[in-house]
Amino acid sequence: MSRTRARTAAVVGAGAAGLVAARELLREGHAVTVFERSGRVGGTWAYDARSDPDPLGLDPAAPGAVHGSLYASLRTNLPRELMGFSGFALQGRVFAGDPRTFPGHREVLAFLDAFAEESGVAGHVRLRAEVRRLRPLGPGEGWSVEWRGDAGDAEEVFDAVVVCNGHCTVPLVPKLRGIENWRGNHMHSHNYRTPEPFQDQVVVVVGLGASGVDIAREISKVAKEVHIASRYTQDRVGKVDIYQNVWLRSEVDCIQDDGKVCFMEGSAVTADTILYCTGYRYHFPFLDVDDFTVDDNRVGPLYNHVFPPKYAPSLSFVGLPSKSIVLQTIEMEARWVARVLSGRAELPSEADMAAAVQEHNRRMEAAGKPKRHTHVLMPGWAEHIDWLAAQVGEPPLEARRRNMYEKALRCIWTLDERYRDTWDDDEDDDEQEEEEENKCIA
Repeated sequence: MSRTRARTAAVVGAGAAGLVAARELLREGHAVTVFERSGRVGGTWAYDARSDPDPLGLDPAAPGAVHGSLYASLRTNLPRELMGFSGFALQGRVFAGDPRTFPGHREVLAFLDAFAEESGVAGHVRLRAEVRRLRPLGPGEGWSVEWRGDAGDAEEVFDAVVVCNGHCTVPLVPKLRGIENWRGNHMHSHNYRTPEPFQDQVVVVVGLGASGVDIAREISKVAKEVHIASRYTQDRVGKVDIYQNVWLRSEVDCIQDDGKVCFMEGSAVTADTILYCTGYRYHFPFLDVDDFTVDDNRVGPLYNHVFPPKYAPSLSFVGLPSKSIVLQTIEMEARWVARVLSGRAELPSEADMAAAVQEHNRRMEAAGKPKRHTHVLMPGWAEHIDWLAAQVGEPPLEARRRNMYEKALRCIWTLDERYRDTWDDDEDDDEQEEEEENKCIA
């Protein structure tokens, strides 16, 4: 397939997704401009010690609202080998003096800084340039990008736009039954930074994702009690043996009239704080397009989480899926977008893409998967990476990387914080076992 032509492309956001999208677009010969509303690249990996005045962080446009959601002690939950890009590994290099297999956020931010510089992307980034409105000008006429910088408002036209504004900024807060009876504190993990404010408290942590597990463990070192509530704990409800003051509970049933937090299995606790570790909402306040919605956290319609059929290929999204080897996934998405725009990869017709979206949604519904999990790739995360790789002529996911990711997930769910620092020892054991198995087979 021959290349058609180079295009002008605007990338919204200079986090990991925006940076790798810009690299892939540049590699395909496109002219790239990256718009970043903050004063540096790195997106969600740029730590901000501040927190929102609103502990739930419900209004991202409110005065004083904070973009960052990192906590001070955060370390990656995947090993370095799974945290790099092709041709630019995190493994084997140290960027901010943190050589650990599971480095802290400052190491990842330094990695992204170096990636932006060494890939040549940094020279295409406009800092403190906030995209205010993004709208199509008509079939084949490109996209109007209205943005605000230090010098004021401006408008430019691009052939294509790649949206990479991230999805770890606007909290998703469930409405608990009886929440009007609650008299204690409540906050979202978006605003969690350090455990000290929870000294001697009884804390209910809602959610058992990676951040919920990390934060619950950290709080337990200073809190009186920590109760982790999740619908995924039915077979594990009760005291967590490896901690003196941590319990797994079923999901929250309600807040009782007396203010106690009642769980579905029937237990109840008098708590000081409810801490929601319940994820984030997709949010595109600048997007002005028809026939496109965010409904119960389903962004769409989107063909394979990237292209809206009506506007493809000139509008695309990189970085929406979760529960995967994220950096590898966004790199493959970005490469697919770049090659579709240059003509080296093809999309189905608009009708066929729309039909594929409907079929995906039908299968989700048949499987009982809630709409809000549309972009959660588990359990088919590896198949999605392989599908993307096939679109751009890359080999499928290596078995070693797949096994490493699944091992990391198992480690997270044990609630044992030591896995990060014993990983290398475990890897040696895994390799030795594999060698023994191979000998037996031979």
